[in-house]
Amino acid sequence: MLTVLYTIEMDLSTAQQILVVILSTALAVLLLLAVVIAILTIRLLMTLQIVADKAEKVVESAEAVGHVIKNVAGPVGVLRFARSVFEVVSKHKESKR
Repeated sequence: MLTVLYTIEMDLSTAQQILVVILSTALAVLLLLAVVIAILTIRLLMTLQIVADKAEKVVESAEAVGHVIKNVAGPVGVLRFARSVFEVVSKHKESKR
């Protein structure tokens, strides 16, 4: 009977060793997968940061263009008004002659 228990005990030990190998391999694969996913996530975040910076520059450029147009529109409007008044006065003077 003692021999049978010894054989069963060796089988459990071998089964435990196999289980440890399987679990450690699975853990190593999962850790490797986690590292790869972390690296890809960091790259994605860096790319998104670059895109956000470029979008911010575009918005700033659009704001600058808006300010320029706003600042130029006033003087151009005054010049157009002055030109139209000059044309009306010129036509009026020519019609009197």
